[in-house]
Amino acid sequence: MAATVRIETATEVDTEILSRLLGEVEAYYGGTDTPADTAQIRAALFGPRPVATVLIARDGNDAVGFASYSFLWPAVGADASIFLKELFVRAPHRRTGVAWQLMNAVQQAGREAGCTRLEWTADADNPAALHFYEALGVDPRKDKPFYRLSL
Repeated sequence: MAATVRIETATEVDTEILSRLLGEVEAYYGGTDTPADTAQIRAALFGPRPVATVLIARDGNDAVGFASYSFLWPAVGADASIFLKELFVRAPHRRTGVAWQLMNAVQQAGREAGCTRLEWTADADNPAALHFYEALGVDPRKDKPFYRLSL
């Protein structure tokens, strides 16, 4: 049965829960479940130059997942795109429709901002994510390799 959750834009009040959620993301990818630095979260999301927006999925008062996104420019010509950086659902709530609701909310945010496309990456060794994105009907791009340079 699909979960019905509220999708809300995170505010500074959510810093502690975001810290714990980011720790869970790290654990999911093989790291330690250590909460993220709250000062970094405040600076990145709620400081003078926010670098991302976070949507939190809530079941009652319980945060069950989140999606973070940023806008990119240019996409095509002078169009903008929305980039999904992270989509995470806590283990007990996976396969209940929460990820679908978060993806729909990100798409809506992109439409409202006038974006022409939604873009994201996925780890090749994350079959659950790859299966989810395949179920969305979206094929991975083979013509755009992804690069990362540490700063």
